[in-house]
Amino acid sequence: MTDHIDTLLDQMTLAEQVQLLSGADFWSVNAPDRLGLGTLRVTDGPNGARGGGSLVGGVTAAAFPVGIALGATWDPDLAHEIGTALAAEVKSKGAHMLLAPTVNLHRSVTNGRNFECYAEDPELTAALTVGYIRGLQSQGIAATIKHFAGNESEIERTTINSDVDERSLRELYLRPFEAAVKDAGTWGIMSSYNKLNGTYTAENAWLLTKVLRDDWGYDGIVMSDWFGSRSTKPTMDAGLDLEMPGPTRDRGDTLVQAVEAGTVDAATVRRAARNMLVLMDRTGALRDLRPHHEVADDRPATRALIRRAGAAATVLLQNDGILPLAPQGTLAVIGPNAKTARIMGGGSAQLNPHYSVAPWNALLDRMGADALTYALGCTNHRWEPLLTGDFEVAYRPKDQPDADPVHTTTTNGAEMFIIPPIGDGTLSPSDVQVTLTGTYTPTDSGTHRVGITATGPCAIYLDDALIVDGRDWQKGRTFFEEGCDEVVGTIDLTAGQTYAVRITVTARSGDNLQFTALRAGIGKPMGDAEIAAAATAAAQADRAVVFVGRSGEWDTEGSDLEDITLPGRQDDLIAAVAAANPNTVVVLQTGGPVEMPWASDVAAILQAWYPGQEAGHAIADVLFGDAEPGGRLPQTFPAKWSDNPTQSQDRQVYPGLDGTVRYAEGLLIGYRHYDRHGITPLFPFGHGLSYTQFALSDLSVTANDTGASVTLTVTNTGDRTGTTVAQIYVSEDAPQVPRPDKELEGFAKLSLDAGEARTVTIPLDHRAFAYWDQDTQGWRVDAGTFTIHAGLSATDLQAQAAITLENWTGAA
Repeated sequence: MTDHIDTLLDQMTLAEQVQLLSGADFWSVNAPDRLGLGTLRVTDGPNGARGGGSLVGGVTAAAFPVGIALGATWDPDLAHEIGTALAAEVKSKGAHMLLAPTVNLHRSVTNGRNFECYAEDPELTAALTVGYIRGLQSQGIAATIKHFAGNESEIERTTINSDVDERSLRELYLRPFEAAVKDAGTWGIMSSYNKLNGTYTAENAWLLTKVLRDDWGYDGIVMSDWFGSRSTKPTMDAGLDLEMPGPTRDRGDTLVQAVEAGTVDAATVRRAARNMLVLMDRTGALRDLRPHHEVADDRPATRALIRRAGAAATVLLQNDGILPLAPQGTLAVIGPNAKTARIMGGGSAQLNPHYSVAPWNALLDRMGADALTYALGCTNHRWEPLLTGDFEVAYRPKDQPDADPVHTTTTNGAEMFIIPPIGDGTLSPSDVQVTLTGTYTPTDSGTHRVGITATGPCAIYLDDALIVDGRDWQKGRTFFEEGCDEVVGTIDLTAGQTYAVRITVTARSGDNLQFTALRAGIGKPMGDAEIAAAATAAAQADRAVVFVGRSGEWDTEGSDLEDITLPGRQDDLIAAVAAANPNTVVVLQTGGPVEMPWASDVAAILQAWYPGQEAGHAIADVLFGDAEPGGRLPQTFPAKWSDNPTQSQDRQVYPGLDGTVRYAEGLLIGYRHYDRHGITPLFPFGHGLSYTQFALSDLSVTANDTGASVTLTVTNTGDRTGTTVAQIYVSEDAPQVPRPDKELEGFAKLSLDAGEARTVTIPLDHRAFAYWDQDTQGWRVDAGTFTIHAGLSATDLQAQAAITLENWTGAA
């Protein structure tokens, strides 16, 4: 099957083989022209194919629900559908490989990238991962599962050392990757930035060769995260096939010389080049000689899938009977997320969507203007609201700030992420001074706050007066930890008057990433009057729906959250509205849990995550009962932040100390921690209500040659069709080694008509009962009795059954 690959390798010079092992630019790898071979193109990301170019702007793309929303569906079949649809999106961007999915676990509730990952549990994550990858690769598009491994926080992520014992790695953090290799046959894996037990993952031979290839039999490629390769010989010897992005820093001539000097074995280069050619052959890139072309492919079927998936991800946390909403009566629509479509998180997963639907627009379409009132109440910005409008952009060498521009362009909005090439490519993003010029016309008079974040010294001028002075630049937590924290100035402005705006940023060479970025905003602070107006609107309506949460400014790559309170004055807003109208529904849009001091005061709470471009429609479908709230929590929602397992007094446990973060909790992450320590969460893992009711019964378990078979009956005891997830947890009655109280090992998602009962069978293999035996370096089941728990959440366990098993051992 691969003889032609070996023939190609035989025809290649050493330099041509080496050419395959690093990017040609930010998004592609060129094979040797001499042999008539094509170009491999890759694209971000997990919730949509952004295409080439910058993280901001570009050709529009379909925006799917984010990872934690897909996790909340508990539906591997839906993940397969989404993977299949994403393949078409990748092809529309002229690419062959999607940099997705992201499958790191939710170790902490404050990880800025939790929104991009599926769950706190490895089995749920693994099941969704397999569905997603199978769908994607069935269409000839390669998956790139990431980030391998130990990347459960964004703090100091490019240098931090994750100190994790092997048992926790094998049972928790490596499990989704193992399933991707063994069960889905993923074609790509991306190493993480961090060190794992003292060695950068891109140089970690135990991880990339011993575990990945020797233990699991992996036959795909391993690529670095962007700028995550730091060496030549260590990465080659460890098994890192591809350095990204290009142009190369550690390979190219340097690698050729290392082979010629005998420092790196030529066979190592050939093996990595062979892996790359196999990937290009699998995806069709090997003979793809077409010029690169990207199109916006806005398909009706994709729109419908995204809308359906958004509803399937929505979790009904509590409901006193107010939901689904009756179509009659008046509705006060309140909050900072009501008229803004919160569709995705921030960082490399963001894209330019075909369109986005805000909840207000969906409700307006459904109820009409006469039935609705609106009040903002407060804001939830992390930074000042983005300066919008058209800006002229001028690029100059940073050592010649007064020279004529070497390149000019325009941008809509004062937000830029600058990567090569700039113009004709003669100017590097690390050597540029950027000036944006435009105008701003305020709608209100008074004191305004003007702010900027940037990756180098920066300033904002209004009518040539210096308003924001960031020229004394200091590194902060923006732009993947390469940008400053927001620098803010104030100015009194007059409504209706137009002011000239000039923004300057001077590039600096990033510590770990090579780009220049900026974001500038302006806003007028809000006070008590806006909350009072929202309460008045609620009091005058039959019902109120408050749309609150976060956005991609908060839930973003490169920065963890500082806590899990709702930003700004949103808690005050909810409390005021609930006091004014007891028929208040809260719709949360976040990438994870928040504290809810008002939970007992509101009639219902919906967790809607970031559900993609059809956000408003999906939320309205659930609010009015056109769709079931199909989601179940993939992450425990604690009553307070300090209940989370990583909230230790020891900073080594989180966020890290002296360059190391120590996973001292071991196996006890997520619900395992709450079980062991007797902590009652606000809402448990697996929780989610329906618009009907369900019961589990007739649980039985039978041992067999592969492990066991679990059978149970699920009954819809209510009066309408509904969806539920039957969850199977396993505990060992008398473990010989420390084990969690119980662990999720299987589940089934069902839709049942009113009164319908269905018997389901869930297979459990030996691994469902096993633990990692460090001494034998394999899996082990000790003879004894295990209890099977069937439930509708980690705390709603409705049936138990016992099974006795014999000793069993399995290879890694």
